[in-house]
Amino acid sequence: MTDHYYSVRMRSSRQQRHISGAERLVPPDRVVETGRELLRRAMNHSRGVSEQVHLSIDLVPAGQIREICLPPLETFMVADWRQGRQAAVESLVAAGVPETVAADALARLAAGPGPAGSSLRGAMLIDVADGRRLDNDSARGVRVSRMDISPGALARLRRRLGPLGLDNDHVREALVLAAKVLSAPGLVAELCWSDDPDYTAGYVAAPSFGYRRFPHLKNVGDERGGRVFFVRGDTPVAELVSYLERQPVLVTRIAECAAPVPWRKNA
Repeated sequence: MTDHYYSVRMRSSRQQRHISGAERLVPPDRVVETGRELLRRAMNHSRGVSEQVHLSIDLVPAGQIREICLPPLETFMVADWRQGRQAAVESLVAAGVPETVAADALARLAAGPGPAGSSLRGAMLIDVADGRRLDNDSARGVRVSRMDISPGALARLRRRLGPLGLDNDHVREALVLAAKVLSAPGLVAELCWSDDPDYTAGYVAAPSFGYRRFPHLKNVGDERGGRVFFVRGDTPVAELVSYLERQPVLVTRIAECAAPVPWRKNA
């Protein structure tokens, strides 16, 4: 086993708007191959041509990496984005978020919480008690970074997702990110849907029930999306942000992936 890894991160943009992003945590012999893979992804994205592509590669000592487990995956079928958003609010309430806080955060995400109604590059950090925004950068939010899934865990995950029709980059990478978020101190729940105009799915994740995926949380063509992290008010924000942005984590264990079922209230 190698005594160090590399964090390989890609971000691409056009006119200062996010186009694509991805990252990996890999051993030294996979750095070049991984860099090429992420660059190809940046240059072939459904959101169009990138004007700037940034590739960052940082050494990570193996002893710094925390091993974590994926949350269990459930997919709940909803008729449209309206039912999906109602189901998301109900799921957040089940996780311990007050309904008014959940509904307000969802409305802010739908309207675009960044400058001039744009999507954030990261996530809003919300006090679960009163809905106050705790992050200090209104244009950026908190960006979760330095995470990946081990080859063995990835193979097992793909075998479980394949029969469900969910073995794609969107689902796999969202599961890994949610795993890191849920492993952070003070996290109560996460709400997310993509800013990719062609991808309408999103999820609510919480330590109490895992990862609930909804196929419709927005309309096709809508470029607004992002994440909200609901945290306990007594959580040291600086420590939480440091963990989310700097702590390397590697998923080495996976959980159950259930077959899709219709959404039921009070699930």
